[in-house]
Amino acid sequence: MISLLIAIIAIAIWQWPKPDAPLLSSNNVMPAMENLPDNFFDTQVTPVLTQRCVVCHACYDAPCQLKMSSPEGIARGANKEKVYEGTRLTAAQPNRMFLDAHNVDAWRERGFFDVLESKEKPNASPTQSSVLAQMLLLKKQHPLPNTAHLGDNFDISLNRQNQCPTIDEMGGYIAGQPLGGMPYALPALSDAEHNTLIQWLNHGAPLPLPKGLSQELNENITDLEVWLNGDSNKMQLSARYIYEHLFTSHLYFEDISEKGKTPQFFNLVRSRTPPGQALDIIATRRPFDDPEVERVYYRLQPVHSTIVSKTHQAYAINKTLMDKWQSWFVDAEFSVETLPSYKPQVAANPLTAFTLLPVESRYRFMLERAQNTIMGYIKGPVCRGQVALNVINDRFWVFFVDPDIAASEKVNAFYASQKENLHLPAEKDSSALAVNWVKYAKRQGEYMRARTTFLNNEFKNEEHLSVSSIWDGDGDNTNASLTVFRHFDNATVVKGMVGQPTKTAWVIDYALLERIHYLLVAGFDVYGNYGHQLLTRLYMDFLRMEGESNFLNLLPPITRHDLLDDWYQNASPELTDYLEGDINSFEQPSGIAFETDNPQQELYQLLSQYLAKVQPNASTYNKRLLSAEQFEALKRLDSLPAQQATLMPETTMIVIQDDKNPDNIDVFTALRNSAHYNVNSLFEEEENREPSKDSITLVHGLLGSYPDAFWYINASEITSSIEKLKSIKSEADYKALLDDVGMRRTNPNFWAFSDKLMQWSSKHYPIEGGLLDYNRLEDR
Repeated sequence: MISLLIAIIAIAIWQWPKPDAPLLSSNNVMPAMENLPDNFFDTQVTPVLTQRCVVCHACYDAPCQLKMSSPEGIARGANKEKVYEGTRLTAAQPNRMFLDAHNVDAWRERGFFDVLESKEKPNASPTQSSVLAQMLLLKKQHPLPNTAHLGDNFDISLNRQNQCPTIDEMGGYIAGQPLGGMPYALPALSDAEHNTLIQWLNHGAPLPLPKGLSQELNENITDLEVWLNGDSNKMQLSARYIYEHLFTSHLYFEDISEKGKTPQFFNLVRSRTPPGQALDIIATRRPFDDPEVERVYYRLQPVHSTIVSKTHQAYAINKTLMDKWQSWFVDAEFSVETLPSYKPQVAANPLTAFTLLPVESRYRFMLERAQNTIMGYIKGPVCRGQVALNVINDRFWVFFVDPDIAASEKVNAFYASQKENLHLPAEKDSSALAVNWVKYAKRQGEYMRARTTFLNNEFKNEEHLSVSSIWDGDGDNTNASLTVFRHFDNATVVKGMVGQPTKTAWVIDYALLERIHYLLVAGFDVYGNYGHQLLTRLYMDFLRMEGESNFLNLLPPITRHDLLDDWYQNASPELTDYLEGDINSFEQPSGIAFETDNPQQELYQLLSQYLAKVQPNASTYNKRLLSAEQFEALKRLDSLPAQQATLMPETTMIVIQDDKNPDNIDVFTALRNSAHYNVNSLFEEEENREPSKDSITLVHGLLGSYPDAFWYINASEITSSIEKLKSIKSEADYKALLDDVGMRRTNPNFWAFSDKLMQWSSKHYPIEGGLLDYNRLEDR
């Protein structure tokens, strides 16, 4: 045994070269400029970093925590610790850009190391003391192999072990990972792009200061901050509510933004200082944690980072919205004698913390931008990872209870009676124990039984739930219905009832919408331990089933039982007991007179008609590029047989170019809907898969932030490409198809393709869009 151990150690030492292995030099690559031109970073460096680096290095899942989406992120550098680590026993230290630290020295104290010129190597050349320079030079020396596939020398799995070498470790990394240069597992930069970055690095990588804001923007900032920071208890409570719901959003002033241009965005933050003074940000793990100051001020922090799709929630501030906020939070009749505490048992539960705010005000605030409310769950930190998202089906529709019902005195009295049963796991700290699950499960069961009793009492004597119980968007709000797409370990939410009728649907009332937000957005700590994250995931099972139960209540009682059996096939005995008892005991008939033997589909049709006025306008494809016949050929993807759908990746972006003018393109997204027997199992998801019911939903435009595959075809090739797809039977067939239609990550023209796609996106989505993330691009 000892000899075996010695042999293993010897092999490990032999495979990992010594740290004093030679570094790479840029001396023979290019002549150095004497001085960098003015604005060199903004005009030359930023485009390269944005288009080639930020597409992998942004947000919490940036490899080595190296966020290259801002000068501050580049200066912060890298860190060996993983943010998404589901096995840690205790909570990790939060390291959020622009929040937890605000200068390089503070980041160094938190374990981040330089990737630019290192101060620890004062006698070395700038490029030989820079991790970033060495990574670029390594790629230049060892470009991608000229093959269609990466091969075994590359690990592009999402949970790969990142090396994260410091400059002292770079020699060993270079010798041991010759194909590990940057951009990793993608084509190298062009000579011009490479030279631009090396010139910048050779001059010490100077970084610009943030740009100032216009007088018009500053005036709007002042107006909003003054409104938010009124002195009355009523306003302080209202502002706290607004902040805790918008802290993940990117606010912008719609009335002064130039049409068709990306506006200046802002984060809503808590500060120790009032409007007019420099920000002194209060950094807490959660937005409802104790700020430990006598008075909190809610301020706007400019967003200077590159906007990336996976975290971007554009939220327009305009006069119409401010008038509504005024009516909900200022003009509404309520009084606040004492502000609620920040004790976890109070602050983590909005039904307790904000009990003095009218329910109608709270509910209408969330409904007004319901897509954004749900998007916080989708684009917030919880979205990363399969275990976090296998709690939802791959595609489902969402509707909302009418505010007049949700805000009735009887409903409010019921909510008040259920405070003890509606405690949320977020009241526990970020190093929670998963055994607390039993307590929350018991309370949720008691809440559902009490809720059923309440509904049975309220909807009797010929009083029934009906389609009119659903919010109609007040006749003009397109947030009235939503479609949620899950893409295995990430997700997207869009307005409207998109695609073919869904297997399941949710109807969300005020209490459910609020609890989803405080469970998955306000109360979720991405730096928390496994117990905190597991408890959050398990509790979300109950909230999903509650939303599904609300939808089922609109159907005949017998149909409710049949559909639950279908939605939860192969369920565990414990789940079956819960479905048959706590969640499925509302037996009053629906107020809808169904006329067919398929009430679910009939209800979908009724809802579609009822919400027709507030369905968003469908995107119009480029009719100058595609003929009607070609578009119909594409639409046949919606009826693609399951055998072929299963072979497709989760998210395929199809870029179609004009045969005569390659610069003229249009874009579609094909989304695979992976069917499941049930989505109640935490692990071993594959055992619950039902591939025979897989399908594809085609949408016009870009949908999703993480493409798995790209198609790049001429308009004249659409029909034949779809026919080829319909004939594939195996993985080998799929790979052969990609040989004809795919733009693989190994293609030498990949970056030119990427630039064209991002230019199209910027033109069509100047406000809601952002850079895609290439970390999930497949190698098939």
